[in-house]
Amino acid sequence: MGKRVILIVLDSVGIGELPDAGLYGDEGSNTLRAVSGSPYFHLEHLADAGLFQIDGIKDFLGGREPLKVFSGAFGRLAERSAGKDTTTGHWEIAGLISEKPMPLFPEGFPRELLEALERETGRKILCNRPYSGTEVIRDYGEEQKRTGGLIVYTSADSVLQIAAHEEVVSVEELYRCCEAARTLCQGPFAVGRVIARPFAGDWPFVRTSRRHDYSLTPGKNTMLDFIGSSGRQVRGVGKIYDIFAGKGLTHTVLTAGNEEGIEKTLAWIREDFEGLLFTNLVDYDMLYGHRNDVDGYAGALTYFDGRLPELLAAMKEEDVLMITADHGCDPSTASTDHSREYVPLLILGKPVKKNVNLGTRRSFSDIAASILAYLNVPGKTDGESFADSVFLR
Repeated sequence: MGKRVILIVLDSVGIGELPDAGLYGDEGSNTLRAVSGSPYFHLEHLADAGLFQIDGIKDFLGGREPLKVFSGAFGRLAERSAGKDTTTGHWEIAGLISEKPMPLFPEGFPRELLEALERETGRKILCNRPYSGTEVIRDYGEEQKRTGGLIVYTSADSVLQIAAHEEVVSVEELYRCCEAARTLCQGPFAVGRVIARPFAGDWPFVRTSRRHDYSLTPGKNTMLDFIGSSGRQVRGVGKIYDIFAGKGLTHTVLTAGNEEGIEKTLAWIREDFEGLLFTNLVDYDMLYGHRNDVDGYAGALTYFDGRLPELLAAMKEEDVLMITADHGCDPSTASTDHSREYVPLLILGKPVKKNVNLGTRRSFSDIAASILAYLNVPGKTDGESFADSVFLR
């Protein structure tokens, strides 16, 4: 069996504000620093990999007992794309820098778009404001159940979200409504994602695990396309299929949270294939960052840290594990939205040189360039490879 890369995105685990964070209202944001003070924060294995030695992190966690030799390579990545959302971050990780930000709708969506969506779905539109996902079903859930309308809302990110009670609008119909919205959201309305947000129960309602994202299709080929075209496999776990609108993927599996995401990743690591295994672990962002839950966030990181040895033990001789993030979502700030931050990069596995500090890299897309170089796959991305510094010959 040939070379493989397991790429795991810890969704929203930023490590400190970028120089342009002020343009996004994110001065002072530092997701990892915010959760590091929690009594539930214990990252023994990630520390051994060099996490606390990364630029910036060592300023607030460097007082911990350092190891003489760390088990892999580590560094800090800046985002060059315009934005701080999931789609933009993952696309840049995959080698595509977005020069223009995706459209935002801080005052709600234009009437012409909503009227078109009402015609396509046959349902009245409710809300049409920026809103927290849990608060919007608290405030509009009863009206939605009574009228059968669709709760349409947005956030500080480029998203159009549609919420409906599963007993009033079936999940299948909600998905069809979101597909209609995705078709309509083009040109000036081309939000990064349309998101189905089903909820259930009686007031206070709860969101269910049957969320589904409908992303824009990347405007050009990413590492996923290049790897797939080379005859290798590209396997996506969690939101990866949604984020890339399926483009470049050969296999996919959806998950209900971090625990299932890790289990599915382990199951595929144990299979024989060549190429890329690309996993998104969403709970940090969805359950804790957006809800300003510092202790929950810290506990989720500690859980991943505890599973890391299991992931490493399952890997084969030529497997490389990369761990990174796509943006920040500081749970200690007043905002419940994403934050414009650097992200960490840890690289582990038998083909990886130990104790390599990559410093601060200019773009998330350096990951894509380096993965293509390691797999010996041709393809041009917007990144610069660090393969020569990290991988053993």
